[in-house]
Amino acid sequence: MGTYFWISFFTTLIQLMATVKPQQLIESQLNLPSCPGPDPTLNYRPVIGIVSHPGDGASGRLNNGTDVSYIAASYVKFAEMAGARVIPLIYSEPPEILNQKLNLVNGVIFTGGRVKDGLYFEVVKGIFQKVLEKNDAGEHFPLLAICLGFELLTMIISKDNNILEEFSAANQASTVQFMENIKLERTVFGRFPPVLIKKMSTDCLVMQNHHFGISPERLQANKDLCSFFRILTTSTDKKNKVYVSTAQARRYPVTALQWHPEKNVFEWRSSQIPHTEDAIQVTQHVANYFVSEARKSSNKPAPSKLLDNLIYNYSPSFAGKAGGSFDEVYLFSPRPALSSL
Repeated sequence: MGTYFWISFFTTLIQLMATVKPQQLIESQLNLPSCPGPDPTLNYRPVIGIVSHPGDGASGRLNNGTDVSYIAASYVKFAEMAGARVIPLIYSEPPEILNQKLNLVNGVIFTGGRVKDGLYFEVVKGIFQKVLEKNDAGEHFPLLAICLGFELLTMIISKDNNILEEFSAANQASTVQFMENIKLERTVFGRFPPVLIKKMSTDCLVMQNHHFGISPERLQANKDLCSFFRILTTSTDKKNKVYVSTAQARRYPVTALQWHPEKNVFEWRSSQIPHTEDAIQVTQHVANYFVSEARKSSNKPAPSKLLDNLIYNYSPSFAGKAGGSFDEVYLFSPRPALSSL
């Protein structure tokens, strides 16, 4: 009796299921909105060029060659976390190779460091000029200058290699104070939540690590700097001296930070680096802003040229274990380009 009951039950169930049309099973899905297509005016595969810096980032403990240069991996990860890929712009490469690589990228990062003269200074100066030329020609081509990068722009724009002032802001977490009556729309802070903006002025959410900079008074007194930049924030060093910590170009997509947005997420060598959730959000928002600017670039080179020159063709070295200033660095020595470009 029991066996007959279950056979009859399952037979009836199968018959009922067979009468249900497939359309009825997915009827609730038919009214879902379709996914909108991507914005055709944006480039969703942006590539960022990062200029290498002389040395190995570890005082010669990784490579003491006189012609070696490096990029801290934190800068690479910083660009990647916002959806971009990276091509290293090795400063010691021939100018024609650097210029061709600039035609493969959609924006540039000038990193922190120490060197302010020689070939490195001239290369940064030349790339900065190319950035302005590309924008003047109608190509949206952003630049993010961090720490030393900001200092070099200050020297280049002012045409005064002695314009920088000394500050005591090495290995220091700090606040940033926003200028009065400043409009943050269309700046690096434009999409920051208001609560995070407020916290940046009260909590030490940014990492400073510099011995030089420029005061608001000196920047505003220089005609060239004042006409190029508007000051967004200032910060105070360990001796209560005030310096410009964030500036934005008036006419170009150029952002200058005296502080290090990349360190909050990716560097661990110093106990002073803020790693709170708010500090992590600061890094993410800066990265998102810069890469969103790079997406406005219409430059889309052949994939084969990109693949041959991406940072993926190199392997990072564990600099932190060797006592370097960074956890990981990419090392470069002069050699033929990875492709004919």
